[in-house]
Amino acid sequence: MIGGVLTLTAVGLGSQAQAASYGTPSLSLSATYLSGAVGATADPAVNVTVAQSGADAGALTVTVTKSSKTAVATTADVSVTGTGATRKVVVAARGEGYTDLTVKVTGVDGQTATKTLHYAASAAVQLASDSRYFTGSSDASAAVDAGGGYTVVADDESNVLRLYDRSVSGAPIKTWDFSSNIGASKEIDIEAATRVGNTIYWTGSLGNNKDGEYKADRNTVFTTTVTGSGASTALTYGRSYKKLRDNLVAWDKANNNRYGFAAGTADGQIPKEIDGFNVEGLEFAPGSTTTAYVGFRAPLAPAVPGGKALIVPVTNFDKVLSSGASAAFGTPIELDLGGLAIRDIRKNASNQYLIVAGSWAADDNSDPYALYSWDGDPAHAPVKRLDLPTSDPGGWEAIVDVPDLTVSGARAQLITDDGSADLYGDGTEAKDLTHAEWKKSRATWFTVTN
Repeated sequence: MIGGVLTLTAVGLGSQAQAASYGTPSLSLSATYLSGAVGATADPAVNVTVAQSGADAGALTVTVTKSSKTAVATTADVSVTGTGATRKVVVAARGEGYTDLTVKVTGVDGQTATKTLHYAASAAVQLASDSRYFTGSSDASAAVDAGGGYTVVADDESNVLRLYDRSVSGAPIKTWDFSSNIGASKEIDIEAATRVGNTIYWTGSLGNNKDGEYKADRNTVFTTTVTGSGASTALTYGRSYKKLRDNLVAWDKANNNRYGFAAGTADGQIPKEIDGFNVEGLEFAPGSTTTAYVGFRAPLAPAVPGGKALIVPVTNFDKVLSSGASAAFGTPIELDLGGLAIRDIRKNASNQYLIVAGSWAADDNSDPYALYSWDGDPAHAPVKRLDLPTSDPGGWEAIVDVPDLTVSGARAQLITDDGSADLYGDGTEAKDLTHAEWKKSRATWFTVTN
């Protein structure tokens, strides 16, 4: 009996010692909010970091055990990959909406811990395999190629510039906010940008706000200097100029109010009207680093249905930013874009231009959009390349870069402003979503040559 008791006691003590050697397992998520899309390619993932004291992290198991709304995603729609301390969770959405996913780690001794991943899925779109989603903001309004498959994107609801990998969906890898350098307390309403060498020029809309009120910060053009490229891109603040709107109004007044800029900027005037005042395009003239084309969303020229899109050349744009010189203007250019206005304009090193044409009014997809090519010569008409799809959320706002338009099958990546879109079917505009990770704009490649 004594021997038996001693043996059992020894076994019990040994089991307790072994159990006590393992701590409670832990897990952390790289993001607790995640956005995906039905039918998407290269959707963002969440990294799960696991640990358990006394155990090899590679021996721990990570699973997704519950979905609060299986119509959006079931546990079978979630894949967990990787070994060691870091695993990757990817969700293949089956429906639009929200669901909470329970992520569980199981230790080597059976102990568990859980975290909740709050997941939102937007509906399937046309050209889904050619689309990516840039998260963190929903109001993309301008983009500039950073090389190496990356782009810097601005939005019109903040002054933050974001660097994204163009090939995948997900959050920016870097952000910059130069508000304090510029002296801006409100959003500049960045609507257009262009790059010359290592200098990027950014401009606000220059118009009133949506209530027809003048906001000084919107009358801002500024520069950033680029160092590095691709994922190593860095931006530093250059200079700003806050009188371009004033210069444009004075120039138009001196030319018999040809385009009605004074009336378009008057107190109470809504900028997104056919006779309003709103800049959304900026690019340099062919072969020039001094003359910039300022493209207008409003007004049309003339300001009637079917009017032409307006470009006003600023002939000393480099000096406006480098030394604060008052803007000088060239002969205005009026382009027939089928009654649509300029929503973005971009050229390549061969002076081949692409123009996103859209309504002076719509912030969404309720009116037509089209993509035109042009050679930058005021005497030459632009050529429609394609009608852009309008059945999906968002309005087409930005061209990242222009491919060689003489090559068959050339593709260009365009980005939408989804700020007014109901992405998840709950009636909430994307700009009003409470979590930045759920805000997003869509970037889609289009074939622009036969």
